[in-house]
Amino acid sequence: MVNVHKGVLIECDPAMKEFLLHLDETMALGKKFILKDLDETHLFILAEVVQTLQERVGELMDQNSFPITQK
Repeated sequence: MVNVHKGVLIECDPAMKEFLLHLDETMALGKKFILKDLDETHLFILAEVVQTLQERVGELMDQNSFPITQK
């Protein structure tokens, strides 16, 4: 029997890939979303979680950025 999933190929740096693998392992999005771990910079994920994933990554970037203040 053949299983078909609509997916998206993602290219990212190794650090971001580790973050995505962590989200997948902890089921932070409510389900597992990584269909295939291809290599050190590519993942094949479910197409339906792309928007939610972009929001999560945006939140992570907001937490890790600091405002530049003028003196």
